[in-house]
Amino acid sequence: MKPLVLIDVVGLTSRQVGDDTPHLQALARRGAAAPMDAVLPAVTCSAQATMLTGKPPREHGVVGNGWFFRDLGEVWLWRQSNRLVAGEKLYETARRRDPSFTCAKVFWWWNLGAAVDWSITPRPFYPADGRKIPATYAWPTAYGEELEARLGPFPFFDFWGPRSGLPSSRWIADAAVETLRAKRPTLTMVYLPHLDYSHQRFGPGDARSREAVREVDAVCGDLIAAADEAGAEVLVVSEYGLEDVDRPVHVNRALREAGLLVARATPTGEVLDPFGSRAFAVADHQIAHVYAADDAARERARDVVAALPGVAEVLDRRAQAAVGLDHPNAGDLVAVAERGAWFTYYYWTDDAAEPDFARTVDIHRKPGYDPCELFVDPALAVPALRVARRLAQKKLGLRYLMDVIPVDASLVRGSHGRLPDDPADGPVFLASRPFGGAPGEAGPEPAGDAVAMTSVAARALSLMELGAP
Repeated sequence: MKPLVLIDVVGLTSRQVGDDTPHLQALARRGAAAPMDAVLPAVTCSAQATMLTGKPPREHGVVGNGWFFRDLGEVWLWRQSNRLVAGEKLYETARRRDPSFTCAKVFWWWNLGAAVDWSITPRPFYPADGRKIPATYAWPTAYGEELEARLGPFPFFDFWGPRSGLPSSRWIADAAVETLRAKRPTLTMVYLPHLDYSHQRFGPGDARSREAVREVDAVCGDLIAAADEAGAEVLVVSEYGLEDVDRPVHVNRALREAGLLVARATPTGEVLDPFGSRAFAVADHQIAHVYAADDAARERARDVVAALPGVAEVLDRRAQAAVGLDHPNAGDLVAVAERGAWFTYYYWTDDAAEPDFARTVDIHRKPGYDPCELFVDPALAVPALRVARRLAQKKLGLRYLMDVIPVDASLVRGSHGRLPDDPADGPVFLASRPFGGAPGEAGPEPAGDAVAMTSVAARALSLMELGAP
C-alpha cells in the first residue's frame, strides 16, 4: 500500500488554481488536474457522501446538509453519524481489500462512528442549564487529548460563526501533520473550511476572498510538504464552487402567505410547525426541499414556489430522478435558485414574532441553513460591548443569548448548491501522480475534462495501490 493524504479544500475551483496558489499549482503540474463535476445539491454533506461512497444522493440518501426526518416530524441539519450515509465508504472498501489499512479522519464530515482508526470533529457539550461548551469529539479519546496537548485547544469559534476564519483550518492542518508523523495512517483525510467563509461573506470575486485563496494555499503547502516527507501521495478535492449572490429568496414566507406553512407561537417567538403545515421548505443555500402533506398541497406549493423571483426550476420526483436526487429523504419538490439567488429559512412575517434563536449561532434549531451566522449584526452600535455583556452573564451563571447575528439576508454575498454554469467554477480535482495506466475503475486520466465526483473513492484507492483485487 501507498499512503495518501486526501485534502478537502472547501470552495476551491479550477479557476482559482494559478498564480495565487503556487503550492497547489505545483502539485497539479507534477501530477493530474481537472475540474470535477458537482452533485446536486452542491453542498458539503451531499458532496462528501458522494466522494466517500462513489454513489449519487439517490443511493447514499444524503440529500443536503439536512432534511425533514418524516418519521420524527423534525428538521435536522448537520448530523454527523456515519450511519446516515448508505453504502460502503472509501475507508471500509480499503480495509476490506487490505486488513492492514489504517485511516485518520481529521474533521471530514460523517465522522461519528466512522470505521476509521483515528477521528476528530467538532462536538460541543450542551449542559442541562442551556449552556454550550466548545469541544471536539475524538476517537480514541486519547487521540484528541494528544493533539490538544501539542497544539492547544481547537479554536472552536474560528470554525463557525462571525469569527470563523484561517485559525481553524491552520489547527486542522497542524493536527493532520502531527497525525501523519505520529500514527503513519495509510489514509489521512483533512478538511479545510477556511475559503468557504470568505466566499460567503464577500463573494468569490472580492479581493478579500482572493487573499483567502492565497492563505489556504499556504496551509496546503505545509500539508503537501508533510505528505512528501512521509512518502505519501496527495489528492486535493473540493465539494463545490461558490458564486456571487445578491438576491435572497424567502421561500417559507411565501408558503406561509399562501396558507401552507404554519408557525406555532411560543414564549420565545414563533417556531415552524411541521405537523400543522401543509407545506414548508428546508432551505439549504441555493436548494430548498419542499415537503408537502398531500398531493393537493404539493401542487399548490409548486405554483407558489415556481412563481417566486429567483427560482430557476422546481423538481418533482421525475425531474429529481434525472439528476440523481430521487431519494425518500428529498423533498416532494426541490427548488433550485437562479444564478445570483439563494434561499433563506425565514418563516416569520412579523418582526415581533422572530424566534429567539434567529440572532444566535444555532445550527441545529434553525429549520434551514443560515449564512448570516457568519456576520455580526451591523445594526449594533457597539457589538463588542454586547458580546462582553453576554460573556459576563455567562460567567455569573446567568441565562443569556449571544444575540449578535443579523437577520438581514442582503449581507450575504456568496452561495452554492446549484450546478455551476462552467465546470471551471465547480469543484476541483488535483493529484500528485498521473492516472495513466491506473485500474479501469479509477477512470481515465483527467486531462482537462471534468472528473466525476463519483470516481473520487476509486481514484483514492488507486493512489493507495488498492485497486480491485
